[in-house]
Amino acid sequence: MSISSSFAPGAADLEGRVALLADRLSEGLKPLAPVAYNYVWSWLRDGRAVFRDINPHRWALAGGNPVRFLNDLWPGTQDAVERDPELLHRIRALADEVEAYLARPEAPRPGVDGPVAFFCAEFGVHASLPIYSGGLGVLAGDILKEASDQALPLVAVGLLYRRGYFRQRIDGTGRQQEYWLASDPKQLPMARVTGPDGVPLRLEVELHGLPTAVQAWRVDVGRVPLLLLDAELPENDPVQRWTSGRLYEGNRAVRLAQYGLLGIGGVRMLRALGIDPAVVHLNEGHPALAPLELAAELVAAGTPFAEALDEVRARVVFTTHTPVPAGNERYAPEELRAAFPDVPGRLGIDDETFLGLCRVDPGDPEEWPGMTALALRVSERRNGVSRLHGEVARRMWRPLFRSASDDAVPIDHVTNGAHLPTFLAAPLHGLFARHLGEGWEQRAADPATWEPVHGIPNAELWAARCEARARLVEFVREKSEQDLLLRGEQIESVRAIDHWLGADALTLGFARRLATYKRLHLLTHDEERARRILSGSPPVQLLIAGKAHPDDEDGKDTLQRVYRLEHGNGQVTERVVFVEDYDLDIARQLVAGCDVWVNLPRRPLEASGTSGMKATFNGVLQLSVLDGWWAEAFDGTNGWGIPGDEDPDLAAADARDAADFYELLEQEVIPLFYERDADGVPQRWCEKVKAALVTCAPRFTATRMVDDYAARMYPPRDG
Repeated sequence: MSISSSFAPGAADLEGRVALLADRLSEGLKPLAPVAYNYVWSWLRDGRAVFRDINPHRWALAGGNPVRFLNDLWPGTQDAVERDPELLHRIRALADEVEAYLARPEAPRPGVDGPVAFFCAEFGVHASLPIYSGGLGVLAGDILKEASDQALPLVAVGLLYRRGYFRQRIDGTGRQQEYWLASDPKQLPMARVTGPDGVPLRLEVELHGLPTAVQAWRVDVGRVPLLLLDAELPENDPVQRWTSGRLYEGNRAVRLAQYGLLGIGGVRMLRALGIDPAVVHLNEGHPALAPLELAAELVAAGTPFAEALDEVRARVVFTTHTPVPAGNERYAPEELRAAFPDVPGRLGIDDETFLGLCRVDPGDPEEWPGMTALALRVSERRNGVSRLHGEVARRMWRPLFRSASDDAVPIDHVTNGAHLPTFLAAPLHGLFARHLGEGWEQRAADPATWEPVHGIPNAELWAARCEARARLVEFVREKSEQDLLLRGEQIESVRAIDHWLGADALTLGFARRLATYKRLHLLTHDEERARRILSGSPPVQLLIAGKAHPDDEDGKDTLQRVYRLEHGNGQVTERVVFVEDYDLDIARQLVAGCDVWVNLPRRPLEASGTSGMKATFNGVLQLSVLDGWWAEAFDGTNGWGIPGDEDPDLAAADARDAADFYELLEQEVIPLFYERDADGVPQRWCEKVKAALVTCAPRFTATRMVDDYAARMYPPRDG
């Protein structure tokens, strides 16, 4: 079965949801019902604005969720829309644009004889679908969007976490507090998948020795169907239902059950829907049981296990995203035996052979098994997510392949990219539309498309950057007011936010998961120097956002130290803001409006990083350790690089890299930003921005990334 906008499973179910929503809407609003049930609106140029302009306040209350928003519209609001010819025209135009987008013919790729099944534990498609935590999920969401833009036949498989990832609040001491909110599928752009008889589809997966019932929900991401498996069913007991309760659950047994639900349940769901993928793409090790489930089908039909695994392996691609141990988790042998008791028998092998598949050294019974080793062993094509990460992965996993050298390890690399239409802000989009020529977005991966950037007048570029920064400052002020009110701060403190930040001040951004290796603590390594920079003249302001995992006490401690800096004195308080509850919507604001994007990972633990790419699209300069994508992007003219050389003395490395950061900031970044001509334009700064756009924008779009996967990773190897 081919995968396209007419992909059948769940399509009628979505159409039924669309019809119910349309019945609640006035005639002029009815065209938005099908738009609301496809996330393509979120990256079309006028998509967000159309919904927002119907009623900005209600749109904000709905969290940008169009299904909830339209369902909650008052009759009076709908009547007002019917009296607004311009808005009615925009509604119709958006609906027509979505319809035309979905009607494009499929574009299969040479060597890929059928659909790609893309498995991932999280998907960051939009803030209103909270089934992601950070970079892995946002990257997965960008792959779906770009595959849709290219009409690549692809279906995605994930889990519907009823409580998603945690929400964050910072208490009065600067300590992170976590809470979870349950999502109601009836208020989200999704539909439960039914069978030909109209009854919701049900499957079973044996987890921890018990049959666990599974259902699936369909979410449309443009032309790409995203199937989300869900164990929230009455026939399951509370523990079984919790399998799809929360993303990155702290309980190890629950995490293993999630991997079984995703890998084994995902394959069974595809089979029940009649889908036979030509390529199975495992995005990280979490779904590594999927190829074994495919092999079990062949074993059941009489194929010996070794032959079955070879046959399956030929169509499996595995992308590893991190060298960090926490991302390559291992389990005690008894944990895997308990979680998946029926897997070895269905494969026709014994427990030790199964566990050996999950070990670097299959013959070492003392080694704890893990999903990453399994994914490497059951895939034919494997890749890291940047050039440097490919080198690190080959060195790291060389023992598994017993290779004579790192270069002989069969792990390639496909450097990550970011989805340009999602993250390019309006001021920069308008600038590029005027200077890059008609249809420039469709040519964004072509370096020639960006050459006209050199001819953009610096004053015009600077005006766009200033508008983007001003929008960000306003957003942060409004959000901070709400956060302080929720925290119970005094009204005087809330009112003072009007004086926070400056629309014309150099703005640094640091936003990412607050894992220890990201080294947020380097910002305050020399606290006195940091205070001097942030309270001095000319003004420098710092915006920070990110979440520490609920079990990461070191990350929470670092965040608390930053909070103390933020509240150290009046001038610093006005120039350092922690933006709470980091999500995709906040990320879009930050990557658009900051002037400098700061990234200080411990090299070489940042496999790629994509937030800096998104910032670069918007004319933001990088001040980063030469790790991940920046190690291959930095050329000396397009930003600033901190060597970050590896050092077994971590404290010494931190001190050295922090000193490099402060030195570059004080001696180069700040002076260059405030070096202005008679018209107030920083000419040399603008030239550096242009260099960054021309050298980085085409190379780090999701277009180039998906092209690489389709051309180099998805076609099977010869022979």
